[in-house]
Amino acid sequence: MNTEYKSLLPADFSDESRVWIYQANRMFTMAEALDMEQMLEAFTEGWTSHGADVKGFATLFFGQFIIIMADETATGVSGCSTDSSVRLIRQMEDKFRVSLFDRQMLAFLRNDKIELLPLGQFEYAVEKEFLNGETVYFNNTVLTKKALLEQWMIPLKESWLARRMKVSQ
Repeated sequence: MNTEYKSLLPADFSDESRVWIYQANRMFTMAEALDMEQMLEAFTEGWTSHGADVKGFATLFFGQFIIIMADETATGVSGCSTDSSVRLIRQMEDKFRVSLFDRQMLAFLRNDKIELLPLGQFEYAVEKEFLNGETVYFNNTVLTKKALLEQWMIPLKESWLARRMKVSQ
């Protein structure tokens, strides 16, 4: 699986651009992904905050992660404009019959494939060596473009999970 995503992010967006990541509970089909890309493009083209255009970007990465980004150097993103992005994600949940708000589901890259694991099974997975400190973890808590570039796909030993639970190196 090609995990290169950094070159696909807009180079002309500030490092401090706000980022929202929505992880699906399954991989989207090709038809769904094409439909979703159209929805995301239409949303960013019409995204406004108090009547001003938001410099926005939205895409689907690895068939499972929706990333929305707003460069606030020109126009700040208000609560109403953030709400509009959440409405879009809710529409996608309904349309594609998928969960995009489950923060208890963790994503890892194992054997060149994205695998999901409920947080409640994390300790067991580590104990049984399904996961280790070198396993790539998708840190969906990143909030800026800079963090997305540097801290989204990281070894488990560098994540918040390692601080909370014992992880073998």
